[in-house]
Amino acid sequence: MVATFVIFLREGIEASMIVAILLAYLDRIGQRRHFVDVLGGVGAALVLAAGGGVAAYLSIRTYAGSRVQTIFETCTFLVAATVLTYMTFWMRNHARSFSSDLRSKTSTALTGGARRGLFLLSFQAVGREGLETVVFTLAIAFSTSAAGSLAGGAIGLGCAMVVAFAIYHLGKQLNVALFFKVVGALLMVFAAGLLVDAVEGMQQLGWLPMITHPLWNSGHVLSEDSALGDVVHSFFGYVSKPTVLEIVVWVLYVAVALTAFLGLWSRLVRQRPAHPEVGAGPST
Repeated sequence: MVATFVIFLREGIEASMIVAILLAYLDRIGQRRHFVDVLGGVGAALVLAAGGGVAAYLSIRTYAGSRVQTIFETCTFLVAATVLTYMTFWMRNHARSFSSDLRSKTSTALTGGARRGLFLLSFQAVGREGLETVVFTLAIAFSTSAAGSLAGGAIGLGCAMVVAFAIYHLGKQLNVALFFKVVGALLMVFAAGLLVDAVEGMQQLGWLPMITHPLWNSGHVLSEDSALGDVVHSFFGYVSKPTVLEIVVWVLYVAVALTAFLGLWSRLVRQRPAHPEVGAGPST
């Protein structure tokens, strides 16, 4: 539930910002008549993403307990972790030019077939966010309860609408960059949990047969089947009987991803004092 809450909150805010930028730019240049084209593309993207997600979930559930299900879920975990990592770093690197790039694409669309161009632009922009959300939600639903995932997603989407409304009315009074930075760091931890689920699936399939012996069993303290255990597992990748490989993957990913995302290594290099060369004498 917590994982889908954060995912839908982040993706919902980004998608609503895309729509807000498109509509605000059209309003500024006196093209409000094209609002319907933008909103039509948004609606079509949401319907396609939601329909595809439901179809994928129901299809794989027909193979419940089979090797096919394990393969599909394992691949979903890997794809979700990869896309989540790429998307988070991409947004960090393009945050400053995001608005101007979108306005430039809008101007290009208006010079051609305006109605079709704006429809496709909004469909592509929002559809990308929708497909990402579907992949992440499927990965969460496979590793936890579907009902909890949907509940968390609904709450996250509702909060995203409130935040987007506040951003629209308060503008620069809200530190959007800080918000995406904090949420991005949380999503790096979530991606590590997805990789742990992927490793578990590959070990069950025999694709990673090495170091499969559990290090400990904390099920008597916190069971993965409990409400709290379900939350901790879905967001942080908690496993009651983790293998050595699962622990190594989680620690390495979190260490490398967070260091890169927050720019910790470059800060350490800049703050490191310069040492004089050995043997260098005093200047005269």
